[in-house]
Amino acid sequence: MSPQIVDLTGQTAVVTGCSSGLGRRFAVTLAEHGAHVVAVARRADRLKDLADEIEAAGGSCLPLGADLTDDAQLGGVLDAAEERFGTATILVNNAGVPDAQYATKMPVELVDRVLGTNLRAPWLLSCDFARRLIKAGTGGRVVNISSMGAYEYRGGGAALYSVTKAALSRMTEVLAVEWARFHINVNAIAPGAFASEMMDGMMERTGADPTGYFPRARMGDPRQLDSTLLYLVSPHSEFVTGTVVKVDDGQGAR
Repeated sequence: MSPQIVDLTGQTAVVTGCSSGLGRRFAVTLAEHGAHVVAVARRADRLKDLADEIEAAGGSCLPLGADLTDDAQLGGVLDAAEERFGTATILVNNAGVPDAQYATKMPVELVDRVLGTNLRAPWLLSCDFARRLIKAGTGGRVVNISSMGAYEYRGGGAALYSVTKAALSRMTEVLAVEWARFHINVNAIAPGAFASEMMDGMMERTGADPTGYFPRARMGDPRQLDSTLLYLVSPHSEFVTGTVVKVDDGQGAR
């Protein structure tokens, strides 16, 4: 399937974690294919450039600063989307934070932040999204951004990150079953190592370049996720729900 034939005109897509990396790319890609985009990020100052880029290319974007660990701010995300563009029909739960710590060395505050951002927020936002679609009597698409780290952990730190991403994959499966009768498809993408701010931070902390251990010795480019994302939000995947698509170039073990 060519991404060029995916037409999202008239749809409203909410994408979290848009201040950099994969989230920014997801927002641009969805806008390029006609969706109204609500770009959400805690670092609101970074969203203006994203919105300007999307609108300069003829798209529409509402930049929305929000800390998704704050219930009041999280609860206003879909209200803002609906007020500006109408009921959101696409939700991309991309926001996430690493822990970069051994489990026994994590302060409670960091535990709460990782759980709150990586798991609690996607759960609450997805449920709010589904409630609105059920009330409106229309279907929609949820795409959760999991990680290959959900399936492989070698003990070098970031154990809780792995746990939250594994839980996000399971959340994808159970909500897909619960919401299938409402025509709400819930799927996930589990990226491997892609060029991003989070990956740059990891390499800076460890002083190591992981690509030397990969069979193809390369990092993923965020654009290489475009076709997977577009497939999961398009009519082409209407019969696909509860699926986690691993996109990692064979970087790790299975």
